[in-house]
Amino acid sequence: MKFGALIIGDEILSGRRSDKHLSRLIELLGARGLKLSWARYAGDEPAQLTDTLRQTFATGDVVFSFGGIGATPDDHTRECAAAALGTSVALHPQAEAEIRARFGGEVTPERLQMGVIPVGSEIIPNPYNRIPGFSVSRHHFVPGFPIMAWPMVEWVLDHCYADLHHAEDYVERAVTVWDAYEGQLIGLMRELTESFPDTTLFSLPTIAGEGERRSLELGMKGTAARVDEAMARLKAGVLERGFEWADKA
Repeated sequence: MKFGALIIGDEILSGRRSDKHLSRLIELLGARGLKLSWARYAGDEPAQLTDTLRQTFATGDVVFSFGGIGATPDDHTRECAAAALGTSVALHPQAEAEIRARFGGEVTPERLQMGVIPVGSEIIPNPYNRIPGFSVSRHHFVPGFPIMAWPMVEWVLDHCYADLHHAEDYVERAVTVWDAYEGQLIGLMRELTESFPDTTLFSLPTIAGEGERRSLELGMKGTAARVDEAMARLKAGVLERGFEWADKA
């Protein structure tokens, strides 16, 4: 099963807000032995957002969608999700109960509108202010505010996908190679790729600033046993070529 991210909002695309969800989702998945397969960004324009959601629903992947489920006129995610699924929206009884419990006698039609979600959805509890998100067709829609969104993502991961936690034998290991250019280690990279075809090598160079030491992050991804074997070969190869390495924190 693959995991994807959809981050919604004109404010992200225009630069008025910086996205914080992608790195946090990767962290939350990684803590459970899971990994992110893809990510997309989308604006609030309804036709385009509906088309984007139609595409992501078609993948069958588990998707975490951030933003666009509030009560303001520029929040279209709930209606666009319903349109992409070919269904309608309706006030969810559990969502209504949560909203009424939150606002009591101050409930307004605008506030109840936040409980109007695609038919067939289940709610995601919001521990911050009780305005729920919703899940439908393996898509999990949470607010754009990190203080609300991230605990809701954790709730989904722990309540809906606990059986997947650490189920896959997959690790990433890397070292920092000092004072090396990628070109100086191409031969070693080719050797590792040929010797360990069931793993994936990655190389991430850095551009050293003034007074900084040049470095290169070099590592392997795959099953734990094979990655450990490949990393032993990698470290030895780095030393053989006259460079130093340090374990990546």
